[in-house]
Amino acid sequence: MARVFVSGGSGLLGGALLEALVARGDEVVALARSPASEAALRARGVEVRAGAVGDLEALTAAMDGCELAFNLAGVNAFCVRDPTEMVRANVDGAVTAVRAAHRAGVGRLVHTSSAAVIGEAPGVVADEWTPHRGWYLSHYEESKTLGERAALAAAAELGQEVVCVNPSSVQGPGRAGGTGRFVLAFLNGRLKVFVDTWVSLVDIQDCTAGHLLAAAHGQSGERYLLSGMRMPVTELLELAASVAGVSATPRLLPRRVATLAAGAAELAFRARGRHPPVCREMVRTLLHGHRYDGSRAQRELGLEYTPPAETLRRTVAWARAEGLLRAPLKA
Repeated sequence: MARVFVSGGSGLLGGALLEALVARGDEVVALARSPASEAALRARGVEVRAGAVGDLEALTAAMDGCELAFNLAGVNAFCVRDPTEMVRANVDGAVTAVRAAHRAGVGRLVHTSSAAVIGEAPGVVADEWTPHRGWYLSHYEESKTLGERAALAAAAELGQEVVCVNPSSVQGPGRAGGTGRFVLAFLNGRLKVFVDTWVSLVDIQDCTAGHLLAAAHGQSGERYLLSGMRMPVTELLELAASVAGVSATPRLLPRRVATLAAGAAELAFRARGRHPPVCREMVRTLLHGHRYDGSRAQRELGLEYTPPAETLRRTVAWARAEGLLRAPLKA
């Protein structure tokens, strides 16, 4: 049994990690930014400390006595007008976590980065060593890239052990956002068209296991892509329809039409002072697509990936139970 610190425990992935740590008998300390998240974390049976991810003193105090720390705190959003909060969480927060771990004497920090920081060129199947293309698709990609670089630089300066894990899009029960939002909308018949692209996904159970394996076996200063599925989006949607037992066929929108439509929608919503549900950086990211090779985590950490159909089966069952999937079964 170990004493383990976790930031970002209120999120989907953070919650799954908390459950895994508690289940294996660890004494878990979680950071909470609000009374609501504090109550939710206490309900999971963990010790809760109040504080923000950028508060060095609060993080140091919370990590005191811990042998291991996981930094999952961050902001993932598209179409934001001002990325200041994202930068504060994804860049400043990452560095603060490293400095706090060093001050508290934590042996190892596992930093949840993102597969997006690889920054692969269009059409490239990327691994941990793929050269960055030199430009960013979104504010999120930029902030996570700068955050990973800054965290590793701070770790090298301080002599702090840090291992990065880089999940692709996390999917599974509980995930109704990101790629999961598009899949559910498609199955419910609300998403009639999509763009021709590639997607890379990781099952939430595999992502959680990857974090634990990186903590136990990962090399300090290295990063590990966690990605168990890589396929064209049409294949993903067709597999989802088959697993869900619904009649749905994806139709593809020409790339230029998608780009123009996203720009028009963004401008229209901004003009009315509303947050746009779709924007140019979102469509730019979708059109670029992602093809990640997550085999290093298999070879070096011993991670086993769940078959895509099984991930979709569990996701569909959860969505139906939650009333998020209402499409009738095909006859």
